[in-house]
Amino acid sequence: MLLLTQMKITVIVKPDTKNREEIVEDQGVITAYTKAPATEGKANQAVIKLLSSYYKIPKTSIKLLKGATSKTKTFELP
Repeated sequence: MLLLTQMKITVIVKPDTKNREEIVEDQGVITAYTKAPATEGKANQAVIKLLSSYYKIPKTSIKLLKGATSKTKTFELP
């Protein structure tokens, strides 16, 4: 029997960075640095792309659960 579990993670987003596009994990805290501005969901989409690359999962399987307009966001990953 195959069990598919989903994981919820909290990410602190740092938008509008000058030269960084990366995910950093430090002592259980996940921080996403993106060049995208925090307007019109651009930073959210950039973070989804970064998470997809970091965890090697499709972008379409990542869901933003909470914090669409906040710097602290909760995502659901497969």
